Parts: sequence; structure tokens; C-alpha cells
Amino acid sequence: MYSDIQFAGDRPVSMQVKDYMKRLMITGALQANQKLPSTRELGLLMNVSRNTIVTAYADLVEEGFIYAVKGRGNFVTQSAGGVAAEDGSGKRLEWRDLVSNFARTAEEHDLMKHGIRAKRGAISFTSIAPDEKLFDLQNVKRAFLDRMSLEGNIILNYGYAKGYKPLIDFLMRYMENKGVELAGKDMLITNGFTEGFDLVLSALGKRSGNALCENPTHHTAIKNIKMHQFAITGVDMEPDGISLDQLEDELGKREYDLAYLVPSYHNPTGIVMSHVKRAETIRLLNECQIPIIEDGFNEELRYSGAHVAPLIAYGGNRNNGTIYLGSFSKILFPGLRVGWILADKELIDYLESVKRARTIHTSTLDQSLLYQYLHNGNFEKYLKRAKSEYKRKYELAVESCKTYLPLKRLSGDGGLHLFVEFEEAFSTRELLQACTDEGVLFTPGDIFYTDGGGQHTMRLGFSRVSDENIVKGIQIIGKTAKDILGY
Repeated sequence: MYSDIQFAGDRPVSMQVKDYMKRLMITGALQANQKLPSTRELGLLMNVSRNTIVTAYADLVEEGFIYAVKGRGNFVTQSAGGVAAEDGSGKRLEWRDLVSNFARTAEEHDLMKHGIRAKRGAISFTSIAPDEKLFDLQNVKRAFLDRMSLEGNIILNYGYAKGYKPLIDFLMRYMENKGVELAGKDMLITNGFTEGFDLVLSALGKRSGNALCENPTHHTAIKNIKMHQFAITGVDMEPDGISLDQLEDELGKREYDLAYLVPSYHNPTGIVMSHVKRAETIRLLNECQIPIIEDGFNEELRYSGAHVAPLIAYGGNRNNGTIYLGSFSKILFPGLRVGWILADKELIDYLESVKRARTIHTSTLDQSLLYQYLHNGNFEKYLKRAKSEYKRKYELAVESCKTYLPLKRLSGDGGLHLFVEFEEAFSTRELLQACTDEGVLFTPGDIFYTDGGGQHTMRLGFSRVSDENIVKGIQIIGKTAKDILGY
């Protein structure tokens, strides 16, 4: 004991000594009222200076772990000694029997736990996160220093549930530039898309308990809708977006409490809903008084074609039933957990209260840093550079898929991923298992389907894969698929 301490070079030694001694007390190696070695003796045992031990002991006294007796030395306090070693009474709890359906559903759909993990050196097409090599570190640092010099004391304190006002004002103008009529609308800042989606699902009442979405759709959305105990009905995707015939048919069958839609660079298909379908979808859902949750996923990553306005821009201020969820996570920095909800003022008022009750507010430091970066004009420059790089990778991935894969259909009009469909009898789960042995991973498409379908599909995320590995990985997938098919 004492001489087995291992020091890390990047932390004050006295703090490491203090933490080491605390662990000995908490685990029961040191008991209540036990006398500790003198400062000189412990310094020799640990091969550190006596002053280091004096500092550590002083901190332990201040934190209530030890007490000093003049002329006798230092002793472990009654409450600190052997806490972890004490025998507890009663039985151990079986948490699997005590957790809620909400928690159980979250665990069952947790891809990080239940998906296939990439081994070191594997080529992984599973991520659709931005490439950190493109991150604009110098301008992020400058934005941080600028904002800290202006409001350092303020942004390190509690913030407002609704959000940081300069950022809200900037994002309102940003959405207005997308064609959104702001009259009657307001905004709430969230911890990224997922919190925003959770807040909205929490706030919407369950009259029918039914939810509509595209089929396939975003896996995280499926998981959260199920966690909130809505029954999901999926509407098939066509090359230009959701099937209007099937949508109209489903609306005639039953009532729905909400519709969740990803109109641009849809996850997972990458399809962009046409202007005609956007307008008609809004009309059909508004007629049925169904709130629309619009996911602005990857909206900025358009490589070709004309701009298409978001759903919330259709119908002007008469359209108060669309709830827009925005985030820069897929194009800027996902480490800054900042997203936003743009919706009718009355709904935002409720959501603000739900937000305050749950998380108080989104990090003001994160919000202010993002605001300053945007305010400094860096986003447009970064986006131009990022789009150029991602477009090049996108075109390489498309060409590689067409060259090497025995595919039936390929979709993806932009964004950071492609969606591949094979013949319906083909199993991409079997393909994934075989490719994993070859050091290549992708996301099987069945996780995106609401009805158990999609066994013949897969999503390929290319944003964080090198050019060489895009070609090599898709070649391996293609060869393995052909082997399975007996080509």
C-alpha cells in the first residue's frame, strides 16, 4: 500500500495523492479513525516531496475525509472509512424488472450496443457524421475568444430555457432566408435534433396514439416514436419522395397524432421530395389537422439541382402545423450540441416550459460559440469547402457503386450517404456478416423500416472514409455480394 500509486504526468501530483488516499478510504483499505502515515513518511513511500503530502492532507481535511489531532497526526473520519466495505442489508435489486418500458425500448434499439463493431483498421461505411479533418479549428478558436472577451461571465452562468437570444435572432433570419414566413412563429434552442424531437413528442397529446412517417425512415426517429408509445405507420418512398396515393389511403383509414417527415436528403434513402409533393403533403396533412414534424436533416448539402424550400415555408403564415427541427450537426460540429425548433408561438411556449423542467437550458457556452462563428461569416466559407469535398466523395461513391455492386437501385441526391437496393430475395444481413470478416462494415437497411422490410437494402455513409477506402470497400462489398449470389 502507498508505494503502488501510479502518477500521470498531466495532473498536479498533490491532487493525485489526495484521490489515491480517498480511494483507499472509500474501498475500506483504510478504516474509520485509523492513523495515517506522517507527511514525511508518506512522502518517502510515494517518492514525492513532503510539501506535496502536506497539500494533499490539507485538501482531505477540507473535504471531510480526514481530521488532524495536534501532536498526534492525521486520522480517517468516521464517515469516510470503509464505506464501500460495509455490509449492506437486504437483497440486490433486479433492475431489469424495475426499469420502465421507455428505458427498455431505448436499450433494445441502441445500435451502439447491439450493432456490429468495427475492428481496428476496418473500412466502415456506418457513419454519416462530418469528417473532422474538415473542421475549421482556427476560426472556432477565434469565435470562442471573441465571445469570451465580450460576455465571459454571462455565458458561463445559467442561461434561458428558450435559448441564447443573439443565436435565436440569427437563426430566425437564417430560416427566413429559406423562405419561411416568421409571423406567428417562434424558436426554441435544443441540445441537437434528438432532444428537440423528444420535446415535441413529449408535448403532443395521444388522442389516437398513431404516428405517420416515411418508410424507410431515420432509425433514431423510429426509436423515439416507439419510446413515446406511438404506433407507427410507414408510407412507402418513391423516387421523388413519399407516395401521395398511399398517404391519402392511410389518412382515410385511421386518425393520427403526428407525421414525421425528412423531405431533403432523406435518411436513409437520400431522396429529395419534389416541390409538387411537398405542397400536396402539406395540404393533405393540414386538412386532417395532423401536426407535421419536419426534420431539416442535411438540408444544406445540395450538390446539384434547384433549391427546394422546407415544408414549413409552404402556405405562409397559414401553415402553423409544421414543426421544423434544425441542426448543423451533420455539416458543422456535432460536438456542439445545438439544434432548434421553429414552430407556432403557442407551441413554443409549451415546449419552453417542458425544456425548463427537463434540462433547464442548452449550454450557453455552446450556443454563444456557435453564434459567434456564424456571426463572423465563417459558416458560408466552411460550407463551400465542405460541400466541395463531400461532393467529390459522393461522386466517387456513386461511380464505385454502379461499377462494382450487383444492385437493383441506387438513391441519394446529396448529403453524406447512399442507399442501395438489391433484388428482394437478397439478405444484406448475410452480406454484412461476410463483409465484416473481410474488414468492411455498412448499415443494413432493415433498421430503417417501420414494418420489418428492407432486408435487401443497405446504407453507405462515405463522409469519413478516404477516397482509397471508398473504392476498396465498395469493391469488397460487390465481390462478396456476387459470391453470395453465385455470379
